[in-house]
Order: sequence, then C-alpha cells, then structure tokens
Amino acid sequence: MARASLAELEAFATVARRGGFRAAARELGVSSSGLSHAIASLEERLNMRLFNRTTRSVALTAAGAQFLEEILPALAAIDGAIENAGERFGEPSGLLRLNMAAGAARFVIAPLIREYLDRYPRMQVEIVSEAALVDVIGRGFDAGIRLRDAVPPDMIAVPIIPEVRLVVVGSSAYLRDRPVPVVPQDLLAHECIRYRLANGRIYRWEFARGGERLELDAPGRLILDDSGLMLDAALAGMGLGYLAEDTVKSHIRDRRLTPLLRDWMPEEPPLCLYYSGRRHVPAKLRAFIDLARSHVTPSA
Repeated sequence: MARASLAELEAFATVARRGGFRAAARELGVSSSGLSHAIASLEERLNMRLFNRTTRSVALTAAGAQFLEEILPALAAIDGAIENAGERFGEPSGLLRLNMAAGAARFVIAPLIREYLDRYPRMQVEIVSEAALVDVIGRGFDAGIRLRDAVPPDMIAVPIIPEVRLVVVGSSAYLRDRPVPVVPQDLLAHECIRYRLANGRIYRWEFARGGERLELDAPGRLILDDSGLMLDAALAGMGLGYLAEDTVKSHIRDRRLTPLLRDWMPEEPPLCLYYSGRRHVPAKLRAFIDLARSHVTPSA
C-alpha cells in the first residue's frame, strides 16, 4: 500500500478539527473540491471511510476518529520540530490556537491578544469560543482559558486575571417602575435573565456577605447561554443580569446600567491560561504565557 503523504494527513486533521471542507479549505489555502479529492484519495489508500458526509454536515466515522487520535501526536511532533527549527533563528511564528468561553474571550482579546499580535507580527491567533469544556490537546489547541475550578487537574494553570467580580445590574428602563432589591431574596419578585450552563443546568445566582452564603434560582422568562447576549438583554431592559463586573463597568460608568446588591456579590476563582505540561511548549506559546503573566495585577 502506498504511504499517505504528510499533506494528506494534515488535510484530514484540519477537516476533522474544522468540522467541514469549506472552513478547512480556507485555512489550508486550497479549493474545497481539491481538499475533498485529497481526502477521497486518502480514504482509498487506507481502504476505510474517514468521514460521513451529508449535504449539511461532515462527521468522523468511528474508524476516522481512531485514526485521528493515532496520528495527532505525530503531527504535533512534526509541527513542533518545524517551529523549533525556525525559532533558533528568529521570533515566534505560526498559528496560536486558544479555546475559551465567549465571556473569557472578552477579557483577553484586548489588550492581551492585541499586544501579542503587535509584539509578534509573524504570529496569527485563532480563538474558538464555546461554553463546554473540551479536550484542548485532542482538539488541536495550544492552550485554553477557563476559571481555575474548571481547569483539568493534569494541566498547568497560569492565573491571568486574579479575581473575577460579579455584579447584578439593571437598566433605568427596567428599574423605573420596580422596587430596587435590597437583599437577594428580593430578586424573587423580579424578572431575571437566566443562564444555561454547558451541561444543561440553569445557573443559580450566588451571593455572599460576611459568613453567609446562598444560591438563588433567580426567576425569569428569558434563558440565554451567552454572556454577551445577557448583557444586550439587560441593556434593553428585559430584566436583571448577573454578569462579570469588567464586562459591564463601561455601561455602569455611562449610567446605562445600575449595579445592585453590591454588598452581596462574591468573587469568582481566577481566570487561568492552561496548557499541557507533558508536551514541548513551543516558543509561540511560551511567549504568550510570559505576556499573560506580565499582565497579571495583584488583587487589592
């Protein structure tokens, strides 16, 4: 049997990671038809179907998933060797792939990502935002960013934001004809914008003051799964939002939103950059780690 080429294996891994031929073709700089032909040739050479294709989706077969798992370490090793060769004579270059929730992305795109791209003009950064916690190594990411409590125990975690303070906010339009809540239980008489977690549960709003802690199943008719949409809904007067303070501070400053129950608001665990300690850390990731550490400011 003729050997599969490195280009074919990389094409296969890219289609699997991107979940489709069109997006993979754009990344590889080839045509969709040419990429499809390359995958068909690989399937013929291997005598196995790697993808189930429909007009709407492309999904790995069981054999394709196993094959991908087996070749990814080798492809990563080759990519690392190529990067190492280039790094000996110049600055980091290539693509840095990061996985994080959309809310975390809003914390790091500016100024962290902006400064990274300014400092290393030969680098590209791809951020994939999704609420669900994924296997960053298995999915081909260099690193992930999550709250510390969500970081897998076998990963190295680097705090990049020491604490994330939460706040309940409401617009003047929403609060105009409603009583201002004084204690968390007052929220039971309000319309709250609820958040569905990646595991399907509805998030229970958390409060703490002194030694007292409580969780509240905040009532509301609107349920969302993205913090950006929750902010939009709060600004539109559709209910009270429970959000990270950094994402709403400009709206509080402009008086578009009013913070509520400030004495009751807890602090979340640090937001961390995390990566595998079992693999070689390429220069592009080392540079990002160093920059992330330099941006950390001690909590007051």
